[in-house]
Amino acid sequence: MSEVATVRGPVDSAELGRTYMHEHIFVLTPDVQQNYPDEWGEDGSREQDAVEKLSALAAQGVRTIVDPTVVGLGRYIPRIQRVAGRVPQLNIVAATGLYTYDSVPFFFDHRGPAVGMAEPMVEMFVGDITDGIAGTGVRAGMLKCAIDRHGMTPGVERVMRAVAQAHHRTGVPVTVHTHPESRTGLDVKRVLCDEEGVDPRRVVLGHCGDTTDCDHLAELADAGFALGMDRFGINLATTFEARADTLVEMCRRGYAGSMVLSQDAACYIDWVEPAVMSLLPQWHYLHIADEVLPYVRGRGVPEEQIHTMLFDVPRRVFEGK
Repeated sequence: MSEVATVRGPVDSAELGRTYMHEHIFVLTPDVQQNYPDEWGEDGSREQDAVEKLSALAAQGVRTIVDPTVVGLGRYIPRIQRVAGRVPQLNIVAATGLYTYDSVPFFFDHRGPAVGMAEPMVEMFVGDITDGIAGTGVRAGMLKCAIDRHGMTPGVERVMRAVAQAHHRTGVPVTVHTHPESRTGLDVKRVLCDEEGVDPRRVVLGHCGDTTDCDHLAELADAGFALGMDRFGINLATTFEARADTLVEMCRRGYAGSMVLSQDAACYIDWVEPAVMSLLPQWHYLHIADEVLPYVRGRGVPEEQIHTMLFDVPRRVFEGK
């Protein structure tokens, strides 16, 4: 057992319960929201909508979500605190890190190694974990970085190495946005694990369900990673059946103990024109319980494996076992 930081305070890892390891609450573009506030509307109505959606999720038996919304995704903890306070039956684990596919934000261009100084991201991330985020007292319980089809650019590598250093100083696990079609999980293995020494058992490789290449996924699982089958409902470039059948096949091969489940959903994401959301009718918090689990049960995935993916693997990621 170990302590896991949540928005409302620490909980014992044994009390995490059914856990979704990659769900957002709000994903926003702060510069746009600050300068065009009509797009957002009223805080009260947005927060009420979030409370209702998260309460419905908790009513399905989900007890914990990890919200990997960090710098680059519009993290604003006071708003999340207000929402969390109204959904007391749900633990929300906040994250620290930086989200980029290529370069770092301009803020970092002339700070840190480029000017012969220490990497400021490390102290920023460590401070979020040990002291709390932006004076709120909310400590981050997860580290986050990203690598996409652009590959291991200098900016991506810089963030990833800073995340590794923060992990070693705090013991907090890591989640990485990846692009499995480009096999970027292997780049994560090289930099984060082989070179920086992060135990892959403490790392969730996000968005592994974006591929149907089970041989590649098995390679990553055999290396020790937790595979994030975490975009159920995002079925534009793929289908519901492709995602679910990949999960079934990986379970058949014996990899339930290497997978976690989520939807990468949000109460509101300003990256997507609201009208476009109608093209993704399954992209919401309730999709896994309502549609994915009945589908995989019907194709032979036993309850024991479902329990492993929803309860045991998330707990192990946090405990480091």
